[in-house]
Amino acid sequence: MHTKRSEWWKDAVIYQIYPKSYNDTTGSGVGDINGIIEKLSYLEALGVDALWLSPVYLSPQIDNGYDITDYRQIDPMFGTNEDMYRLIEQAHQRGIKIIMDFVANHTSDQCSWFQESRKSKDNFFSDFYIWKDGKADGSKPNNWGSSFGGSAWTWDESRKQYYLHYYAAEQPDLNWENPNVRQYIYDMMRFWKQKGVDGWRMDVVTSISKDQDFPDNERDLTTANQQNGPRMHEFIHEMNQEILTPLDMMSVGESPAAKSWNAWELVSPKRQELDMIFTFEHMHIDRKAGDINGRWALQKPDLVALKQIMSNWQNELRDNGWNALYFENHDRARVISRWGNDSNYRYECATAFATILHGLQGTPYIYQGEEIGMTNPKFELDEYEDIELRGNYQHFVEQQKTLTETEFLDAVHKISRDNARTPMQWNSGENAGFTTGKSWFKVNPNYTDINVEQDLKSEQSIFAYYQQLIQLRKQDTMLRVGSYQLLLPEDQRLFTYLRQENDRRWIVLANLSEEMIELNELLELSNITQEKVIISNYSDRYRVMDLIRPYEAFIIEI
Repeated sequence: MHTKRSEWWKDAVIYQIYPKSYNDTTGSGVGDINGIIEKLSYLEALGVDALWLSPVYLSPQIDNGYDITDYRQIDPMFGTNEDMYRLIEQAHQRGIKIIMDFVANHTSDQCSWFQESRKSKDNFFSDFYIWKDGKADGSKPNNWGSSFGGSAWTWDESRKQYYLHYYAAEQPDLNWENPNVRQYIYDMMRFWKQKGVDGWRMDVVTSISKDQDFPDNERDLTTANQQNGPRMHEFIHEMNQEILTPLDMMSVGESPAAKSWNAWELVSPKRQELDMIFTFEHMHIDRKAGDINGRWALQKPDLVALKQIMSNWQNELRDNGWNALYFENHDRARVISRWGNDSNYRYECATAFATILHGLQGTPYIYQGEEIGMTNPKFELDEYEDIELRGNYQHFVEQQKTLTETEFLDAVHKISRDNARTPMQWNSGENAGFTTGKSWFKVNPNYTDINVEQDLKSEQSIFAYYQQLIQLRKQDTMLRVGSYQLLLPEDQRLFTYLRQENDRRWIVLANLSEEMIELNELLELSNITQEKVIISNYSDRYRVMDLIRPYEAFIIEI
């Protein structure tokens, strides 16, 4: 018998916490679980419905916790299991759900499963990972590359074979072809469900199935093989039937290769796989397609493409599934620094991007610090921590010599994952109020101007604007059920669309440029007769018939 699942996530706004950088209560320089508990009233005041925590499990922290040694054990750097259970309980008391990070494409090489697996070819754990003999000449099984640079194969001296890792060598990939692996993963999920966890964000879940022929990629050391393997849907559906549906757990999957036209295969309720997926498509509008330097080859962001991609997802998934909406997370830079103006128009820019995102149909995700307009830091190369950045520097600058150090650093300042990982800026005190100790990662020097305390007092509070957007989603059904129509698709500065429910019509508009723009074309197009401002980031906006100012944004009922 299958119970009907609740769809609480369709009305929710979800807040992502990167625990390492959120709030440190011990002076260790690393954020901790008690630090999150301490900020629950702040999060409740913001109005969010659920917290997604990046991994807090036991880990050597080679990839900031995405390399897990023990899925049931909280890493002592974050606290104890009891702290985690208390967080779940106290969040629930405030009506806030907890979503944990599910990393099941790979484990740490310190995980006991891997330690056993490497011992021999015939123990229980031998086939928990993907082992291959080298070619006749002893070279690697094929030419697959790791996402962190170099080969995806590492030789293991004790087992005398190569093992596969899509990421760091310390992150061996699990063998999902082995039913025991899948049962071990499901048991872990049951364990956390018993502790009260409400759902999962699934790290690179579309990588769990591998092509068992292990064919070479067209280009050496590339990652073309990493997504949507032959049994991906089968594995995800099995997980849904074993865990997600019977235990009523929400899921959002990271799906790098999904496009709007095939996303329904993962999120259509009829297929019983995932509730939502994170697309990467809209995050590539500033990337030169097909360039040899991959994600580090940047171009000016293409707003027309952004509108097209986000609209395609709105249209394709309408009645076919549900959207996960985001601009920032622990893998993405600060959107106002990347695509906007984070100095002269920081408030306007932060609220303009928020208006566009929260006006769409789907579940909006807010990344810590986004709600106060935190920005990318402009550090020197040796001040960054990220393993991806270091591996790619080696690969593109030192070995291939396809980028100069200056070009690479320019790209880092725009898009590096570390841009989002600087400690949360709570106040203008030492270390931005994040820690009393030596911070694990440098605090952005602008914390004296940009911090929670300052923002809450400001007449132009980004936090207060987010509160309004979140309330709007709760108070009005328009954002959940209204239809969507993109307006002015070719305009390179305005992102504007129409939401309609029965005979009510809302226009959502943001000027994503620093120019003043006349709205004649929009007025003719949308046949505005009367209007009521629902929300606006310029306080004197009370009607449409006007010039639109730099990064001005509003939602207006017409």
